[in-house]
Amino acid sequence: DYPSYAAAHVYNVNIPGCAIPGSRVFVGQRKDGFAVNLGETFDLVNYNPVGPVNGRANTIAQKNVTTFALEIPAACLVKAPNTTFGAWTVSQLPQNSRKRIRPTFNSPEQQSGGLVQMSRLANPLVNEVVIGLKDKDRFNESRPKDDLQFATYVTNPSLPVLLQVLFPVVTAPTTPRTDLLGVFITGVDGLNKFGFGEMMRLNTAIPAVAKGSQNKLGVLGSDTAGYPNGRRPGDDVVDISLRVVMGALLPANVAPSGQLPFTDGADISDADFPATFPYLNTPVPGSPSGS
Repeated sequence: DYPSYAAAHVYNVNIPGCAIPGSRVFVGQRKDGFAVNLGETFDLVNYNPVGPVNGRANTIAQKNVTTFALEIPAACLVKAPNTTFGAWTVSQLPQNSRKRIRPTFNSPEQQSGGLVQMSRLANPLVNEVVIGLKDKDRFNESRPKDDLQFATYVTNPSLPVLLQVLFPVVTAPTTPRTDLLGVFITGVDGLNKFGFGEMMRLNTAIPAVAKGSQNKLGVLGSDTAGYPNGRRPGDDVVDISLRVVMGALLPANVAPSGQLPFTDGADISDADFPATFPYLNTPVPGSPSGS
């Protein structure tokens, strides 16, 4: 009865500096909410990029993730008159780590030195698809304020060139281009422009769209409450990212293939998720006798 067990571990919490009640937290296993045709995508985009949006399997559909879910009143995340905030996550490890000769459960290894940033994430697929191989580690250890060093990857993205080589009917947009700067570096004018650097931005003044009425293409589908204005579980961020990087925001003379319905074939929508906190599904059982 994992659903009941998990529900008993949703806690009301006090957020420092937030006088508004209603914050909640859950930490534990949930079913992975991401949808991507992972293997074929990274195997030289080994699929039909303009095929059916549900023509391939979500290859991580049976995976679980450890989830750290926070629910916080929007007013505690912004300061008037600003209504938009940006966020990103990092993971860190001690600088030095070596195995103990006689390890114990509580002390399997000896660690020393300060914490070193090992990875960074805001918008999905940025380091995997946008940042070049030689700079992936540099991106992982950097902060958004220093992202000017990666601007060339945004103004001259390599994915459209790769797709043009693999699929001669596809034409890459003319470069250099500025449309992706708003998505990845500054926020989009009139939507969620805020600060500088690659962050997940959310304009809290835009009303949320109820489950069942959300467009999985977010802003591309005229649903400004969706990605890249924040990211809801039911947003098809892979299809959105493919279409934007191929020029969906550009005029046809600059991006001849910009209006094609690019997709990885792994479908997702708000119907796939529960309407209650923490908004991700019950994890898949490890036992083969599980449902």
